Amino acid sequence: MSLVSVLAAILPVVVQGLTPEGLITAPRYTNAIPNPSGEWAVFSSNNYSLDTHQNATTWRLMRLSTGAITDLPWDSNVTEVVWVGSTNTSVLYINGTNDHVPGGVTLWTADLADSAIRGTMVASLPAPYAGLKAAKTSTGSINFLLNSLAYANNGSAYNTALAATPLTTGRLYDGIYVRHWDTYLTPERYAVFSGSLTAGPDSSSYSFNGTMKNLLHGLSYSVTRPESPVGPYFDTGAGDYALSPDGSQVVFLTKAPQLPKANYTASYLYLVPHDGSSVAQALNGPDSTAPKTAQGASGAPEFSPNGKKLAYHQQDGISYESDRAKLYIADLETKEISLVAGNWDASVIKAKWSPDCNDLWISSGYIASDRLFIVPVDAGADFVPRNITGITSVSDYYILPDNQALVSANAVWASFLLYTTTASGASRYLYKSNEQDAELAGLGPEDVSFMWYTGTLGDSQQAIIVYPENFSPHKTYDLVFYIHGGPQGYTGNTWSPRWNLKTWADQGYVLVGPNPTGSTSYGQNLTDRIQGRWGSWPYEDLVLAHAHACHTLPYINCSNAVEAGASYGGYMTNWIQGHDLGREFKALVCHDGVTSTYNFYATDELWFIQHDFNGTLWDHRQTYAAWDPLSHAVNFSTPEFIVHSDLDYRLPVSEGITMFNVLQERGVPSRFLNFPDETHGVLDRENSLFWHREIFNWINYWTGKIDSLDNNAITM
Repeated sequence: MSLVSVLAAILPVVVQGLTPEGLITAPRYTNAIPNPSGEWAVFSSNNYSLDTHQNATTWRLMRLSTGAITDLPWDSNVTEVVWVGSTNTSVLYINGTNDHVPGGVTLWTADLADSAIRGTMVASLPAPYAGLKAAKTSTGSINFLLNSLAYANNGSAYNTALAATPLTTGRLYDGIYVRHWDTYLTPERYAVFSGSLTAGPDSSSYSFNGTMKNLLHGLSYSVTRPESPVGPYFDTGAGDYALSPDGSQVVFLTKAPQLPKANYTASYLYLVPHDGSSVAQALNGPDSTAPKTAQGASGAPEFSPNGKKLAYHQQDGISYESDRAKLYIADLETKEISLVAGNWDASVIKAKWSPDCNDLWISSGYIASDRLFIVPVDAGADFVPRNITGITSVSDYYILPDNQALVSANAVWASFLLYTTTASGASRYLYKSNEQDAELAGLGPEDVSFMWYTGTLGDSQQAIIVYPENFSPHKTYDLVFYIHGGPQGYTGNTWSPRWNLKTWADQGYVLVGPNPTGSTSYGQNLTDRIQGRWGSWPYEDLVLAHAHACHTLPYINCSNAVEAGASYGGYMTNWIQGHDLGREFKALVCHDGVTSTYNFYATDELWFIQHDFNGTLWDHRQTYAAWDPLSHAVNFSTPEFIVHSDLDYRLPVSEGITMFNVLQERGVPSRFLNFPDETHGVLDRENSLFWHREIFNWINYWTGKIDSLDNNAITM
């Protein structure tokens, strides 16, 4: 066996535009956070160098009135920033290093109006805390929240760097989860910790007494131990808890303590004093005043500016992660809970209060992008809010004192867009990454259009169309037919550093991404009706979408097409491989897909398969059998590229190996790409670059754009 160096290979770039190298090295932005007066905002960008193979973070300060930007004198060790302190330009931030405690972090204060911006360390913390939230109290002190893994016995923060190394590596379980997403469960659980910085005599200096209070410790349960944030953890987890404007109260969510967490999605909000002087009390659990139908997953708690009410969303179903997330308001004095705009056919992502507490600015998926809506707090059941943002996708937003929103957004053509918008939808752009970053130069709204087609049940469905650089409608381009994951998700006008639609198109293709049965953002009915029908209506919708594109888009060459998908899209790739649609493509790409539905019980979140397949394997075997791709292996014949990584515990690596083995045994041209250190997605930038190069080498070879496959594969 010989291994050819994969790093040495530079594969041909077919069309200049957004290249894999450009995607990997282009800045990746955090969402902008405005200061209390709405005059300034901070955000960061992270760049990767293919020369040094290192990341570098730049923190930026923007004046919102002009869009003028100043680089802040911070290095990549600064990980999070919040505006809080004695002035409107004071900040508290985390430095991810601690010179005295390995694995610890430090808290610092600074005033960004100071020309020198001298930071002052105010706290040394002995664990890798994250998820900073803070509020100024009536005394001028700062109350803050962070989260960390915590020991089960005493609730103190857990630090891997300081923990004793056990003599055995054995792990023994008597309940599930055994593992979740990319991690085997350990005795430690995440918890929200509170702390305080006491203001000095001048109100601008602070001291820390070293006390961090675990606000979950001691909370009772019968089945599932309390934990907040609730995993899997894609960011800091701070969206699972909130701090009241005066710093006196905390709300956090945790999974339902009476239900096994691998089988149920239900989670509840708990209210607790910041100082932990009393045990947290459930706000919306089974014994609360919440409507009896509201039993499912809660999310995105947000205190009103006056601290009297709390907005949040909650689902009805206790074991359906894609159920409609409805908007609720809890009165924190009376504990009464109201459903707002209850018949609105949309799922709430976040809710932010207007300064006068009369309205809520809502983000929700709508026609293949996340958009903003405004809902009065007293809106009746039949109120239907109006979308006030365009076809770009909202990442996050903050309501300014003048009742405008500062919106961080993205699109197929831009990784970061920053603008303000009024309640009527009048917007003013402050930053467009496609106009600032050399890697994205030339990208714009003209790179995208949409088409509507008729689905198998006669409904209208939508697909996005993404064009290559220098596209001409008078030329012909090979087709990439892209199928999204989920299945409860959508392909839309969004930026991704992983499955970036423009990068695929700029290999010289027109990309068509349909939104078939199971997709979100087009109403709950389309989402719900995939239940029990993974390989029927969605597949039939895709057949119709493919036919519509081929018959109505004259610039697409459907005789030289490829198909690609990840997760559920990978499942559908393998399903297509065994059916007639598979013969319409020169090659297929399956990333972390499903080969056999009989193996689904190797996954982590059992609620997912038991909902989507109408129950358990033993009670509803016919559903699992009906939609099993491997049952159609006799039809496998289209060349297929498979990606599956070792740390994918959602869909274990054996699924990819199984598909590869079957294809090889059937003599179907195929390649298998494995990363031992990646999960359900490919996150490391060098791994991502190799992923792109190898996949593009595959599709470009089978569509005749290059003469041969590379020689990077391990030979036998």
